[in-house]
Amino acid sequence: MELRSNSFKDGETIPGEFAFCVSDPASHVALSANKNPHLAWSGLPAGTKSLALICHDYDVPSRGDDVNKEGREVPADLPRVDFFHWVLVDLKPSVSEIAAGQYSNQVTPRGKPGPDISSGSGERHGLNDYTGWFAGDKDMAGDYFGYDGPCPPWNDSIVHHYVFTLYALDIERMPVEGKFTGQQVRDAIRGHILGEAKITGLYSLNPAVVARGYGKPGAA
Repeated sequence: MELRSNSFKDGETIPGEFAFCVSDPASHVALSANKNPHLAWSGLPAGTKSLALICHDYDVPSRGDDVNKEGREVPADLPRVDFFHWVLVDLKPSVSEIAAGQYSNQVTPRGKPGPDISSGSGERHGLNDYTGWFAGDKDMAGDYFGYDGPCPPWNDSIVHHYVFTLYALDIERMPVEGKFTGQQVRDAIRGHILGEAKITGLYSLNPAVVARGYGKPGAA
């Protein structure tokens, strides 16, 4: 299997139009276009009955003590955890491409609807982890289905890695119902994976990290 994107190259920077936030010199961050990136794939294994797509960031701080606080920095040695940005299931094997902006084309306060997708094509969206992140925010709290892009802490000392993984499965419908999460999908596909492919994009809102050129080939 192969997964590729016209929006960014594997191991390089995700452009700001595909992020939830971009850098802002006055306020550190500003909301961005929040488009889902283009993705295309080929080489599905024989017997594939459906596809599932997950995007997660594995560099999210495990504690929020220093996150987005003036005069402080999130240390590089802080243990990190997963944050799910996109959970899409029940894609038909006949589908081989997702267009840029097809499922997300703006920041939607309180989240986009789901799990069913309005196109009626049968695929479903799971909740992403902005659901928990905004739970205490009176203006943004809600169920965040589908894709919402990068917005790492603006004072994090490391670049974040966003892994898009496509799974070829031997089941036609994911055995999860209602408001399901990325971890629930990971658990549900155990024993059903015929093949998988992934690409990784990088993103940071810390000007010092960006200045190091993390998105250039061969950069750290």
